[in-house]
Amino acid sequence: MSKEVTADILKEIYPDRSPHAHKYDFGHLLVVGGSFLYSGSPAFNALAAYHAGVDLVTVVAPERAADIVAGFSPDLITYPVDTKYFTPKHLTLVEDLTENKDAVVIGGGMGRNLETLEFVRRFLMRTEMPVVVDADAIYAAQDDEGIQEWAEAEMFEEKDFIVTPHAYEFYVLTGQKLPEAGPKRLELVEHGARAIECVILQKGNPDIISNGVETMVNNTGNPYMSVGGTGDTLAGLCGAYLALGLDPFTAASAAAFVNGRAGDLAADVLGPSFLATDLLAYIPQVLKETS
Repeated sequence: MSKEVTADILKEIYPDRSPHAHKYDFGHLLVVGGSFLYSGSPAFNALAAYHAGVDLVTVVAPERAADIVAGFSPDLITYPVDTKYFTPKHLTLVEDLTENKDAVVIGGGMGRNLETLEFVRRFLMRTEMPVVVDADAIYAAQDDEGIQEWAEAEMFEEKDFIVTPHAYEFYVLTGQKLPEAGPKRLELVEHGARAIECVILQKGNPDIISNGVETMVNNTGNPYMSVGGTGDTLAGLCGAYLALGLDPFTAASAAAFVNGRAGDLAADVLGPSFLATDLLAYIPQVLKETS
């Protein structure tokens, strides 16, 4: 039995702040992403997280991507890695950067180089942090033995992960093809979440969020959000809410609502001219109208 995500979920997330609040009270998020070719994804992750209220975001990315991300905004902290893409040799460095962080977003713009996917596998196996597994990181599910064995591996079992697949990535993760609509889609997402023992936020119309026991359906969002970058803003919102201390199921549900609602507000004004950068500008309005 599923429930619909409503604006009420945000009232629990944004209580009045103490006048004595200070930096680090509201989380520090680490974004791991980017490559020589792609830099937009980690920037969208970080900026969406800031708009959601997290105190600090650090982006670790290959040097070219990190430099471009730093140019997006003076709010962004970047750590450049002297390479074109992540490989297992960067594992210790990234693990060191998780110290004093509250959550991680991994995957946006990383590419699907075999060495990069192996880096992701090892990181997920070893970390005990709350993590949003997004975009290219989901493709680490593919191995010689088949996706089911990977899905049942220790990297997922009883960890505070949110996995954010679209329909094809859900197939990569579980081996199951989703119908476009109907109760079967919800049933398959619930089963997938039970199988990998973590939260799945399946991006679609509507979004389906499940931990295998509870399931929420999010009806915000619109067809103009097919434009590139809106999945990255969603992942950043998920990461922000994990960094703020929410459990993965609540974090994913709230992020889906905010991302879709911001997209609706932007699309009402811009229609087919809608860009993911426009969505970012409407996140504050969503939080204001639900406060």
